[in-house]
Amino acid sequence: MQKTNLSKRLQEGAIWIFIALELAFFGIAGEFLSLSEGSFLAPDNMLLLIKQTVPLGIIALGMTIIMINGNIDLSVGPIFALCAIVLLDSMTWPIFAGLGDWVILVSWALAILVGVVLGAINGLIVWKTGVDAFIVTLGSMLGYRGLVFLYNGEQPTYHLNWTLVDIAESAPLGIPLPILIFAGCILFTWWLTKRTVHGRNAFAIGDNRTAAVNAGIRVGPHMVWNYVLIGFLVAVSSATFYSASGSVNPNDGMLYELWIITAVVLGGTKLTGGRGSIIGTVGGVIAIQLMRKGLGHIGADTAMVNLVIGSILIVVLYIDRQLNRKGEEELNA
Repeated sequence: MQKTNLSKRLQEGAIWIFIALELAFFGIAGEFLSLSEGSFLAPDNMLLLIKQTVPLGIIALGMTIIMINGNIDLSVGPIFALCAIVLLDSMTWPIFAGLGDWVILVSWALAILVGVVLGAINGLIVWKTGVDAFIVTLGSMLGYRGLVFLYNGEQPTYHLNWTLVDIAESAPLGIPLPILIFAGCILFTWWLTKRTVHGRNAFAIGDNRTAAVNAGIRVGPHMVWNYVLIGFLVAVSSATFYSASGSVNPNDGMLYELWIITAVVLGGTKLTGGRGSIIGTVGGVIAIQLMRKGLGHIGADTAMVNLVIGSILIVVLYIDRQLNRKGEEELNA
């Protein structure tokens, strides 16, 4: 039992050890190989890195709960783009012409409503059809991307509201607003997984769905609420990001699901469900962004970044499999 607990602690802390190694490596390598001026570890650079982590990070929190539950969501990319289109386009609708800057609240609410509805559709289909979540969300990924293109063709949606930009770029207490929103989402999802019956049920269902059903857990509605949650978080992420940029292209969010799943797995969540942590996912997202930014800082191109991160994911999955196998052997001994 002591060995099992030690193994678990090592798994939970491994991502932060990895981040420390990344910081050390890129801090040293940047002094010799950097093509840009300034230290990689400069406070302003680190703050910018965390801010750039926010869009993927918020969605990854929802993906963590989905994967703990034993499911997956491949449709987060197109939902991200569709929420952004509704956010920006709704500000120009004639019906809201007399609202002035109050249209910002309405547009945010509409964007979040879109995310929640699309998430609920995914959850209901998974529940009512019994089809694997991978297949369902793969189909919705294609379908929702089709809606993105149907909405505005291949043209970008553009609307820059300077009041909204000022809000998005504000820094209460000296901390950029997107980081504060990310922190709020972290606290909420951590509380949900650690302090609520819903969170405990997520682990139980992911670990053994049959046993969860026998224990009286309503698995179907539980899964729907998790898909509603990730839809909500995707919408919050989208609205947070595009409030400042003011422009969204139909292909925005492409491959987001792969980056997010990579970060969640890197943070210690099992693909098969039953284990994972919000704090680990935060570490996974930061590790991915550190790798991308650090490799760029020392002159690596996009292809090299993708190759390195893909290789790391394979190694992490292999180590995870070996640790799980040893844990099972210790429990059965």
